[in-house]
Amino acid sequence: MRKRLEYALAASLVGLLRAAPLSLSYRLGYAAGELLNLLLPKLRQVALHNLAMAFPDLPAADHSRIANGVFRSVGRVLVALARFPSIDKTNVGDWISYQGLEHYQAAKKQGRGVLIATAHLGNWELSAFTHALMTEPMNVMVRPLDNPLVDNLVETRRTLSGNRLILKKDAARTVLKALRNNEPVGILIDQNTTPAEGVFIDFFGRKACAGSAFAKLAYHSKAPVIPGFALWNEATKRYDLYFLPEVPLSGDATEDTQRIHAVLEQVIRQHPDQWLWIHRRWKTRPPDEPPFY
Repeated sequence: MRKRLEYALAASLVGLLRAAPLSLSYRLGYAAGELLNLLLPKLRQVALHNLAMAFPDLPAADHSRIANGVFRSVGRVLVALARFPSIDKTNVGDWISYQGLEHYQAAKKQGRGVLIATAHLGNWELSAFTHALMTEPMNVMVRPLDNPLVDNLVETRRTLSGNRLILKKDAARTVLKALRNNEPVGILIDQNTTPAEGVFIDFFGRKACAGSAFAKLAYHSKAPVIPGFALWNEATKRYDLYFLPEVPLSGDATEDTQRIHAVLEQVIRQHPDQWLWIHRRWKTRPPDEPPFY
């Protein structure tokens, strides 16, 4: 019953966000983000805790402002996801435009596929969806949602533009096959992981456990690594899909993971209200450190 209720609420919200005029849809999306803020205060507490650590020189009022922006950003993600069935090649430019596409094109010319390092920054759903419409479909690694009914709702939308989903359990073999076919693969790299699956790197001045499989896979396959993020542009009221220059790799998993996350940190610092600070990113600690949360 709980899962069915969650699905009914999610489907109703998605239907409303799709049917309403876009300006109203954004207002409803922002309201949904604020409702999330109110109903789950622990998320805000985590965000403020993270922000106090990452930006110790900023006053508490700025931490609160950034946290508010995070929930607004989540609202924009919901609006875009709801309206995927209405986005096609004829109107995709109303939603997003490229910045740095030449970096992706240069990587593609190497013929070894492209590993796109992305994060829960800006609109990670829209970036993959619209890239398929503007350039070519891509493979996207996903973790199924806990509610299979809601998961089906989301995954159906993710594939509408031609993208292919890769489940984590099949990841290595499927990713390597895609790279051998010179296809792009997008992977979210910014979540906390366990010591068995990751390495400790410096992230916003504190040790964070980051998955090392991405860097190992990149070096093994020789596929170029290109950071990519869809960031909201308040002036144009749409997104810019940034592709940054290729990240050079050394073959050392820890060093390479650090290099990739250094780029991510730089972009987050430029757009702090668009990253998912509500995630307990620093949960896994080195053996000699106390819990962070």
